[in-house]
Amino acid sequence: MVSQLLDSRSAQVIELGRIRQAHPRDLRTDYHVRPADPAKFSIDRIGQLKHDFHEHPLLQLSALADLAKYLAPRNQCRFVRPGITQASSFEHDPRDPQGKSIYEVFQRIHEPRSWVALYNIEAHPVYAALLEQIINTVRPSIEREQPGIFLVTGFIFLSAPPSVTPFHIDRENNFWLQLHGRKTMSVWDRTDRSVVGASAIEDFIVGQTLEGVRLKDEHRERSHDFETAPGDGIYFPSTSPHMTRSDPDWVKSDDGVSVSLGVTFFTSVTRRHAQVHHLNRFLRRTLKLSPAEPGSSVLRDSLKAPLGHVLGATRYKLFRKSEPPGSY
Repeated sequence: MVSQLLDSRSAQVIELGRIRQAHPRDLRTDYHVRPADPAKFSIDRIGQLKHDFHEHPLLQLSALADLAKYLAPRNQCRFVRPGITQASSFEHDPRDPQGKSIYEVFQRIHEPRSWVALYNIEAHPVYAALLEQIINTVRPSIEREQPGIFLVTGFIFLSAPPSVTPFHIDRENNFWLQLHGRKTMSVWDRTDRSVVGASAIEDFIVGQTLEGVRLKDEHRERSHDFETAPGDGIYFPSTSPHMTRSDPDWVKSDDGVSVSLGVTFFTSVTRRHAQVHHLNRFLRRTLKLSPAEPGSSVLRDSLKAPLGHVLGATRYKLFRKSEPPGSY
């Protein structure tokens, strides 16, 4: 069935009109994401979610296969090497390690240990609109604490168990949604410095390296573990360590692929925290100080951020990083 869908004439470009014709009853506008416990939800803490975007026609395997064909020439389909574990470094490549085309990858996506990620799905305008739709359902919950949402991006992970996504951190806030199959998401509090130290956070934000972000056995007991199924989700803030695992015990003959979507975004607060990280890294490395972390004092952050912005801008000019300063 998947191979027949991949043979459709629209495999290179997804047209919204085609989706409307193929799924006239399914193309609703009332899909939603909501906190499982709205009264306790905070954009600064890990929280469970409920959603129904797993029913959306653009997030079914057939549509995702078409999306992957659109993204592959742009090097936005990523792969991991065979044999990775949750403790492996999170390295990915735009080429399948076995040399398979993206067509072949989706033909064999049900095979054990298959793994592919679709990066920056907002590159396709239809999916950019979908991400905005998702964010708009939770916008009030975000903006009451962190106004100024920008750079909404999306990442889709498809895998056939047994499979993992290694331990890592991200710059963005993340609404992570389980779409198909099952997966265990493990997340750590972003302020737990016994798991990832302050200097490692700064190196990641400023130097774009995960060298100091490594999973150790003693970290496992400190994680929040969530068993997720379609319709479940997890929110976690910027720089929260996390990893996933999908085991084969739930697999049925017609349902063997786990699919999850990360909807990520920045705010005025994440931008200010990034600028403070720039200054803190300079103070730690150059003056051998132990500066207070961003978020510990709004007043202190407001004084540090302009200096951090100048440092970031200078670094960008010197090293010509791919991302402009202050964009995260």
